[in-house]
Amino acid sequence: MRIGICTLGPNLDSQVSPVFGRAPYFLIVDSEAEKFKAVSNSAFSASQGAGVGAAQLIVSEGIKAVICGNFGPNAFSVLKMSGIKIYPGIFGLTAREAVNKYKKGELKEAKIPTAPGHFGFGPGGKRFRRRFRRRGQ
Repeated sequence: MRIGICTLGPNLDSQVSPVFGRAPYFLIVDSEAEKFKAVSNSAFSASQGAGVGAAQLIVSEGIKAVICGNFGPNAFSVLKMSGIKIYPGIFGLTAREAVNKYKKGELKEAKIPTAPGHFGFGPGGKRFRRRFRRRGQ
């Protein structure tokens, strides 16, 4: 199975990225053959829509599961609608360690996004911003 891992560098010893859309690289790992290729995230420097652009890249690569630190609501929606399993909460590990945890069944699949949308972007962005302003936060 093809697994996508958001990373800070182009190899298996790179740290897993804490964010999905702005991850510099995606490692595409074949979990059976234990081969991988690094793909530069073309959405990394986008002024907006980085999460959706990164999700489209993942879909185009035929990935069935993706591992990262956090996923915003827009990227989460694109990935879920495409039938891709999402495994968040991976912090401080290398891509190699994340793959091993995946193979052992130690990762928990997400049912909801793990990061809020940016203010004004994503589902509920304006409502969220107004609610914070009213509370004085």
